[in-house]
Amino acid sequence: MDPTHIEDIIINCAVITVSTSRDENSDISGKKIIKLLENANLPVVFYKVIPDDLEKIQLVCKEALLSANCVILSGGTGLTHDDCTIEAISPILDKKIDGFGELFRLKSYEDIGTRALLSRAVGGVIDKKAVFCIPGSTGAVTMALKDIIIPEIRHILTHAGK
Repeated sequence: MDPTHIEDIIINCAVITVSTSRDENSDISGKKIIKLLENANLPVVFYKVIPDDLEKIQLVCKEALLSANCVILSGGTGLTHDDCTIEAISPILDKKIDGFGELFRLKSYEDIGTRALLSRAVGGVIDKKAVFCIPGSTGAVTMALKDIIIPEIRHILTHAGK
């Protein structure tokens, strides 16, 4: 990778946990995301736990984008009747980063086998800012952050900002 190709962009992150069964005290995966980001010197400027509600997810994502240029939504990506994170975020993306979901599922397959088929992880851009929707398990958030998001966020934002 050509280091001159990637701009030295200030990155501010937002973490949104989508769950009807968690709150800020019991949000283990959200806390894991925050710790991984902070350990990578990526400050978290916004954090909320919200229920699986399409309008609420869109509203809080837009609120997070006021202060963050990297938004990570965790949870609500499954196939149950109340999982709606993907349905909330996909229509408001300016551009979809297809490779994010593809790479997430490939890496998941290496770890959990064909169960990765159920993953609806999505990445994209809204107003030149990166947005990622990932499953809420601790393993999923750890892999997504360590193997994909943290290594590529500066590269993504360099291109999204042009």
